[in-house]
Amino acid sequence: MNTYCRLLRRSSTRYLLHRSNSNSQHSTQFPGFRGHFGTSRPLEQLLGDPKRTLSTVFPPLREHIGSGLTSACNVAGHTHRLPCRFFGSAPIVMQRNPKFSTINADDITKFKEILGEKNVVQDEERLLAANTDWMRKYKGSSTLVLQPRTTEEVSWILKYCNSRCLAVVPQGGNTGLVGGSVPVFDEVIITMGSMKNIISFDKVSGILVCEAGCILENLVSFLDSQGFVMPLDLGAKGSCQIGGNVSTNAGGLRFLRYGSLHGNVLGLEAVLANGTVLDMLGTLRKDNTGYDLKHLFIGSEGSLGIISKVSILVPPKLSSVNLAFLACKDYVSCQNLLLEAKRKLGEILSAFEFLDSDSMDLVLNHLEGVRNPLPPSMHNFYVLIETTGSDQSYDKEKLEAFLLRSMEGGLISDGVLAQDINQAFSFWRIREGVPEALMKAGAVYKYDLSLPVEKMYDLVEAMRIRLGPAAKVVGYGHLGDGNLHLNISLPEYDDTVLGLVEPFVYEWTSKYRGSISAEHGLGLMKANKIHYSKSPECVDLMVSIKKLLDPNGILNPYKVLPSSLTS
Repeated sequence: MNTYCRLLRRSSTRYLLHRSNSNSQHSTQFPGFRGHFGTSRPLEQLLGDPKRTLSTVFPPLREHIGSGLTSACNVAGHTHRLPCRFFGSAPIVMQRNPKFSTINADDITKFKEILGEKNVVQDEERLLAANTDWMRKYKGSSTLVLQPRTTEEVSWILKYCNSRCLAVVPQGGNTGLVGGSVPVFDEVIITMGSMKNIISFDKVSGILVCEAGCILENLVSFLDSQGFVMPLDLGAKGSCQIGGNVSTNAGGLRFLRYGSLHGNVLGLEAVLANGTVLDMLGTLRKDNTGYDLKHLFIGSEGSLGIISKVSILVPPKLSSVNLAFLACKDYVSCQNLLLEAKRKLGEILSAFEFLDSDSMDLVLNHLEGVRNPLPPSMHNFYVLIETTGSDQSYDKEKLEAFLLRSMEGGLISDGVLAQDINQAFSFWRIREGVPEALMKAGAVYKYDLSLPVEKMYDLVEAMRIRLGPAAKVVGYGHLGDGNLHLNISLPEYDDTVLGLVEPFVYEWTSKYRGSISAEHGLGLMKANKIHYSKSPECVDLMVSIKKLLDPNGILNPYKVLPSSLTS
């Protein structure tokens, strides 16, 4: 029988701890509580087969929008419309840059001479997959996919394409959410999946050097066998590649503990548009010689160069992991709980996630097998707190004491501690399952925002007032690092509702000096909205850097920066 540890408020100063049957609405009293489990993120169980990706876990998306995609078949100087609005933003109307050349037979022959025939892909089925992002929101019309196996081949491809003014799109696992990894028109797709070798691993220093095409989950497995962990954990780790992760400065669930890739990546090798290879593949923790150029490429989404190798600092794997699923009466309590968690849990705090009651309601009503860990009532807010450390008894004692003090102080209304990996999975399934539940509920406009923690939920409430009963407004995300996932859920897409959402959501975010993209990047979806988060002077400097490193603009055109400034 699966059980979990339940905290129930008995009076203002005394509490009883209950052990509840996870398959029942009833509980039986037991003294004491424990909550240790052995892994920090059981998403592998959600994916099942390690070869599966989230696109197979979430098939309802294809049912929603699979038939609504429009191919970019007219390219030379014609207007191209991207009509799909599954994740927000009005349809994007783009004009193909007329200075870009189109592929001809001589180009194909040349590519085959250098790469070999099997690495020059023109098969329609494989082209369709490479032209379409994994959420099936964006679709290009490229007629060519190139599969380099070495940095030298990447260099040759770019040098040739630059001389011919052929636009290119670097592509990793193609798991992005903002249209950054697929063509807008007929750009040549350069996939990095064949460059998947682990070059070296220094166990003493904890430094991994690998090629950009390594799948994140494969790196996780390799490091696990060595007693280490990746500082990055993403839901799409079964498909995404480390080069793409670095190019988009991916965030994820371990951000609170290990920080961004700007801090964990020690070095890079990158290829510029003209084929020049920049060797920045250092493995030193300290190197104060001149400008740290690697940071230009982290988060640039392939618009400045193609990352071919990565050197990354990885932490040792710790043995003690605990997970609590908690209820709070209001958002202020969530904020105060975060503050207290940072103070009292300190070095063992590894994740702090939140979701509101509407998020919880969606998950319970639309996902099979998901149960409320805190029956029978619903609460206004829910928080997941994860701790990771090296001393099981110390960590448990520290977390238990923190939870009891927090409940006594009124910050927590109720809570449970996971007893094993299955219960930990069920808790994470609720938080991770919100996007899937939103898909099953109908149409959804999605926004990935970074805001001061005290202002995050104000936006959700302001949007509810603005939209009224026309839509359900849902808020959840990474409270520990100020990342709000704002979702507008309604039965079907409605331009009137969208007109109320945008540009209001961007203007509100800008008013409080937030970011319109916390971890998903800008890609095509938000390239023309960068001014909401960056000053004109900053954008102008970015454009200057783009033109310096890629004067012909062939690298991932139409993305990241406004096309009006880069073309």
